[in-house]
Amino acid sequence: MEEIDHKFVVVNGLKLHIAEIGSGFSPVVVFLHGFPEIWYSWRYQMIAVAKAGYRAIAPDFRGYGLSDQPTQPEETTFLDLVSDLLALLDALSISKVFLVGKDFGSAILSRFVLLHGERVSGIITMGVPFVPPQPANYSETLPEGFYVSRWREPGRAEADFGRLDAKTVVRNVYILFSRSEIPIANEDQEIMDIVQPSTPLPPWFSEEDLAAYGALYEKSGFRTALQVPYRRSMHEQANIKDPRIHVPVLFIAGEKDYFLKFPGVQDYISGGLKSLVPNLQMVNLPEGTHFVQEQLPDEVNQLVLDFLTKNSPS
Repeated sequence: MEEIDHKFVVVNGLKLHIAEIGSGFSPVVVFLHGFPEIWYSWRYQMIAVAKAGYRAIAPDFRGYGLSDQPTQPEETTFLDLVSDLLALLDALSISKVFLVGKDFGSAILSRFVLLHGERVSGIITMGVPFVPPQPANYSETLPEGFYVSRWREPGRAEADFGRLDAKTVVRNVYILFSRSEIPIANEDQEIMDIVQPSTPLPPWFSEEDLAAYGALYEKSGFRTALQVPYRRSMHEQANIKDPRIHVPVLFIAGEKDYFLKFPGVQDYISGGLKSLVPNLQMVNLPEGTHFVQEQLPDEVNQLVLDFLTKNSPS
C-alpha cells in the first residue's frame, strides 16, 4: 500500500490517524471502518476511487489502530465518533463528501447524515444498511451465547481476548464473521473458542493482511472497540427530528452475510429502509459475506465508482 499516504489530524483533542490518496482538489470520499477492521480494510476501494479522480480518506476511529485512545475509553459513544468525523472534515477544509460505511461504520454514517446532511453528497453502506438511532433488541430473541450479548458483559470479552494475542483475536473474528451463521457460543465456551486453531483464514484474506491488522490492534487493543459498537446504546439521543434522508444511497449486501439473519433485519431492509431512504439503490452479491469490500473488491469497486460517477457534479 505504498501509494497511500498517512498522517495525523488533531480533532477534539485527539490525534486521529488517516490514510489518504488522491488529489486535494478532487471530490472527497471518506471511508468508515467497522469491527474488527481499520483503515486498511478499505485499501482496494481507496486506490480504485483515487485512480478514477477522487480523493480517498480513511480514518481510524478514536481508540482504534494508530489513532489516540480517548482519556476514558469506557465513556466513548457513537456520537463522539460522529463529532470526530465533523471535526476532521472541518480540519481538512472539506465542505462536502461522499461517505462509505461498513458494519458499525454505517451507523456512524447514518447519524452523521441525519445531523449534518448539508455536508453529504451521497452515502454507500455495506454489511449494515442506513439505520437511524433506535434500540437494538437482537439479544432478546437469540441464545445467551450470542456474541454481542457476550461482548456486552463488562470484563467477559477482555478475559476471552486476553488469552490470545491481538493478531489471533482478529484472525478468529474474521473467520467467524465470514461465515453465514450468527456466531453463538455454547454455554461452556467463550466466543474465541468457537474457532479452532487449525481453521484456515478465508481465501481472500492473506497472512500479510492478518499481520497488518494484528499490528494495528496490538497498538490500540480492544478497550474502545468493545465500547463502540458493543456496549454503547444504539439509541443515543441526538436531537434527530426526522429519520428520513434524501441524499442518494447505495446499499451493498452480501447474501451470505450473517448479519442478515439478525432478528428483524430482513423485514427492515424490505420495508422500513425504503420508507426512510427514498433515493435508495440496493445491490445483492450472491457470494458476498460480511466483508464484501475485501472479499470481492473488483465487484464492489465497480459499484462504488458507478455510484460516484452518477451522483457527482458534472
